[in-house]
Amino acid sequence: MAFNKEVFRTRALSAIVFVVIMAVGLLWSELSFILLFAVVHVGCWFEYQKLVLAITHADKKTSASLFAMLMLGGLGLLLLFTRQSTLMDFGKGMLSTSIVVSTYLLITKRLPKDYKLGMLAGLLYLSLSLALLVNMRTQDSYPDFWWSLYLPLLIIVNNWINDTMAYIVGSFIGKTPFSPISPKKTWEGTIGGVILAVITITLVAHFTGWLPLHHAAALSAIGAISGTYGDLFESKLKRMAGVKDSGTMMPGHGGFLDRFDSLLFSATACAVYVWGVM
Repeated sequence: MAFNKEVFRTRALSAIVFVVIMAVGLLWSELSFILLFAVVHVGCWFEYQKLVLAITHADKKTSASLFAMLMLGGLGLLLLFTRQSTLMDFGKGMLSTSIVVSTYLLITKRLPKDYKLGMLAGLLYLSLSLALLVNMRTQDSYPDFWWSLYLPLLIIVNNWINDTMAYIVGSFIGKTPFSPISPKKTWEGTIGGVILAVITITLVAHFTGWLPLHHAAALSAIGAISGTYGDLFESKLKRMAGVKDSGTMMPGHGGFLDRFDSLLFSATACAVYVWGVM
C-alpha cells in the first residue's frame, strides 16, 4: 500500500478535530464520559442497523420499531453500568421496557430471522462493550482513584496508536496482505502497529509509574490484537452490505463504526483482563 500524502492529510486533520471532541468528553468528568459514549452508542446503532438491513434485505419501516426498542435497551444497559444511582434507575426502566416490547415485536413482526438475530447480536457487539468501558470509568474499587480515568483512557489511546502506527508502517513497508476481508491491511503494518503500541504504552507507564509495566504491556497487547479483529469484523459487515464506509461522521475515517470498530472489541477484551487478572 503506497503512502498517499493527501489521504494522510485528510485523515490527520479530521482526526485532530475528533481528538479534541473526544478529549473533552473523556477528561472533563464522569458525566461527560457517559454522555460521550451514550452518543457513540446511538451513532453506532444507527449505522449497524443500516448494515444489517442491507445484508438481510429486511424492510426498513417494518423493522423500525424493533430497532428503536433494542437500541433503547442497549442504552439502558449502558446507564445501568454507570454506578450512578439516578442514571441506573433510568437504565433499569429503559431496559425493562425494551425487554417486554422487544420480545413482543420479535414474536409478532414478520422480519427475516437473520435480521432479528443480527439486531440481538448488536446488544453484545455494541451495547455491552461500551457499557463495560463506561463501567471501568465509573468504578470506585480500584487501588488508586486515578485508575478509573487512566484505564479506559489507556484502552482508547492504545487503539489510536495501534491504528495510526499500523497505517504508517503498512504504508511504507507493507507487502504481505493480512486478510482478504481488508485487502489494504498488511502483516507488516499490523505487527508494527501492535509492537509500537505496546512500546509506547509501556514507556508511558514506566515514566508515570501509575501502572505496573507487565499490566500496561498486557493491556496494550490485548487491546491492539483484539482491536485489529474488531476492525476486520466491521470490514466483513461492510463487505456483506456492499458499502465502503459505515457512515460519514469523519472525512477520511468514515462513520461511528469505522472509528470505534476496534474499541468495540478491545473494550470487552481489556475489561476481562482488568477484572479477571488485575
